[in-house]
Amino acid sequence: MASLKALKVRINSVKSTQKITKAMKMVAAAKLRRAQEAAVAARPYADRLEGVMASIAGRVGIAPGASPLLAGTGKDQVHLIVVATSERGLAGAFNTNIVRAARKKAEELRAAGKTVKFYLIGKKGRAVISRLFPG
Repeated sequence: MASLKALKVRINSVKSTQKITKAMKMVAAAKLRRAQEAAVAARPYADRLEGVMASIAGRVGIAPGASPLLAGTGKDQVHLIVVATSERGLAGAFNTNIVRAARKKAEELRAAGKTVKFYLIGKKGRAVISRLFPG
């Protein structure tokens, strides 16, 4: 049986670990809150950027001298999905969520009889998408 002194040392050790864990939780919560606030603050920018890109895409085809690659063919048989993931792990569910969304969209397009091609950025996404959709 452990001595009284050893038990007291162990109890103090556990209390110290609890204090450290509590401090780490508080720091993580503060970082998460700041990240969420930044994401909310960036939403109007992203919405505006999406509008600008849609406007540009709509006008490229009618611009005189526009490249045929930008103007398109008017057909929607072939779709390109750009998948941008990280080069390394430790990104939480970031890579998983991106690959899941790309996979879902690709399956929808294939079910509609469309041809799907991928442009892959990042090792993590490349590994999974290449395995799921060879070729």
